[in-house]
Amino acid sequence: MLATILDGNKIRDEIQAELLQQVADLKRRGVTPGLAAVLVGDNPASQIYVRSKVQASETLGLYSQKIEPSKNSTTEELLGLVHSLNQDERIDGILIQLPLPPQVDSRRVLNTVDPAKDVDGFHSVNLGNLVAGRPGFVPCTPAGILEILKRSKIPLSGARAVVIGRSDIVGKPVAMLLLHEHATVTICHSRTRDLPAVARQADILVAAIGKAAFVTAEFIKPGATVIDVGINRLTTQEEVRNVFHDPASRLETLAKRGSVLVGDVQPEDARSIAGAFTPVPGGVGPLTVIMLMSNTIKAARQRRAVAGG
Repeated sequence: MLATILDGNKIRDEIQAELLQQVADLKRRGVTPGLAAVLVGDNPASQIYVRSKVQASETLGLYSQKIEPSKNSTTEELLGLVHSLNQDERIDGILIQLPLPPQVDSRRVLNTVDPAKDVDGFHSVNLGNLVAGRPGFVPCTPAGILEILKRSKIPLSGARAVVIGRSDIVGKPVAMLLLHEHATVTICHSRTRDLPAVARQADILVAAIGKAAFVTAEFIKPGATVIDVGINRLTTQEEVRNVFHDPASRLETLAKRGSVLVGDVQPEDARSIAGAFTPVPGGVGPLTVIMLMSNTIKAARQRRAVAGG
């Protein structure tokens, strides 16, 4: 029996409908949530991400600014920009698109954002609140993963969860969220001994390691829920043939589009072994953007002291 596909687009649409109601309610009270997206440099992936976030803002009726400082900007210049956005009453949420150029101290910039406007959840105050189980803004991808699991009615309490990847953006926060839901959580990384054997114990397996199709059949417990956070682009026939057991349709996609997307999980293995899994594309990705919108609306409620935040 093939695994159930956890459709991120469908869940995104459910949340979007809820947020449209919240925005309408805020506007009746004279409040329009505002988001500022800061994009430094010409990283193609970052440009796509910011464009999708601005489009989502417009769809929901939010006020949005896209700010593109010079790719040669210094840390001090960006700190000045952040200070001005902190003071701008039109702006409820500030997004600093990562990665920043190498000459910029990213941690200083992120920690200069007002925690009340830190809708990415990267400020040390919000990360500390997450660890302590206190209210605050949660990083968007981990928050989206929890929405997928809860809305798909995947049991969390008492479940054995394994997270492959220990980044501050995904791995550590999602581990904390699962722990707060009473899962038993193991965080794995490049130095974990016998990683496939550890992963095979998981009822819920989260792959966020940044390696194309790294998680194969030997990692997956039959019937497990597999959450694939990775987005990797294959650009050669050799890469496609090395990743997919039956590459014919992907080779056609490569010929038409010039690349093929694959996550950190081998999708054919997940489909045949797991109980449920998130596809790439169309799984976790859509939730990341909509949770940014959710955080921005929450920030507007809290900053403007509107009930329901």
